Amino acid sequence: MLNQAPPKSPKSRNELDQARKAVEDLFPPRAAIFWSDLLISAALGWSAFALACIAESLSVKMVVATVVAAIALYRALMFVHELSHLRADAPRGFTEVWNLIVGIPCLFPSFLYVGVHADHHKLSTYGTAQDPEYMPFAGARVAIMGFLAQSLLLPAIFSVRFLVLAPLGILFPPLHHFLERRVSAFSMNPAYYRKVSDQVRRHIIVTELVILGIWAIPIALAAAGILPWRVFLIWYGVVGCISFINALRTLAAHRYRNDGERMDRTTQLLDSIDTPGRPWTILWAPVGLRYHALHHYFPSIPYHNLPLAHQRLIQALPTESPYCQTTSPSLWHSLRTLWRNDKTIKN
Repeated sequence: MLNQAPPKSPKSRNELDQARKAVEDLFPPRAAIFWSDLLISAALGWSAFALACIAESLSVKMVVATVVAAIALYRALMFVHELSHLRADAPRGFTEVWNLIVGIPCLFPSFLYVGVHADHHKLSTYGTAQDPEYMPFAGARVAIMGFLAQSLLLPAIFSVRFLVLAPLGILFPPLHHFLERRVSAFSMNPAYYRKVSDQVRRHIIVTELVILGIWAIPIALAAAGILPWRVFLIWYGVVGCISFINALRTLAAHRYRNDGERMDRTTQLLDSIDTPGRPWTILWAPVGLRYHALHHYFPSIPYHNLPLAHQRLIQALPTESPYCQTTSPSLWHSLRTLWRNDKTIKN
């Protein structure tokens, strides 16, 4: 278990005030950046996907197009993380458009994350059984390998959940109540269950119906022999690749050494990892996710301001401050440290 931090001292309060002052102008999201980034990423991703579908099977053209589709759509999908933190000044209509052009086609509607991810940030639930995104992975090699293997099955799991079980659940409410609590949250923690209000339940059902309506079109075209079934295999390959890369990124986002006890703000920060990295880091940690410790420090800073916020904090805070102890040099370094549970390696 991580050593629990002492009660907040005047020094730690002063450092928090100093940090907030350094980034106080970086909280408002810029709609133009959100829209252009999402639309360009989605357009590139689906264009590459279409190219992979019409290319000769297993040709270089098909492989390259599939890889490009996975990278671009991964970036577009990760905007769901921003959706879970956007406030009243969020770009109008952004969530709805994201669902239509990325979330629903990839069988990852926003309700799987929005309203769930908040439990990963609360001081009362972070690192506990009610944290959907935390497991004591440090040194637990079987659990790490199981988590990575499971990520390759997620496209199949979500296909069954939304295209088979959802319509059955609408007809049989007890089944739907089970889906709401246990299969309507993007969670790595098997002990986590979702508490669903009537409003959220209605939203889930409406979204499920929209998914069925949209997915009925390609399925009907394939059944009629108009659309080749290989399109669905390529889709699985793209989404499976996205899921696997995101699983690696998730393992490198925290130290995962807590055993279920509640943490204070400083200990939560020290359990999180920034990986500023090189230019290619944004390929596996897009949309600001390479600054994961900073995100836990100030969750409301939009992704496009995180690099500047990181620079300011490094300059403003003393080198012995908790935030300056959260940086890892690379994905491989963080994964190796997690695998070994090596407390002597400073991330």
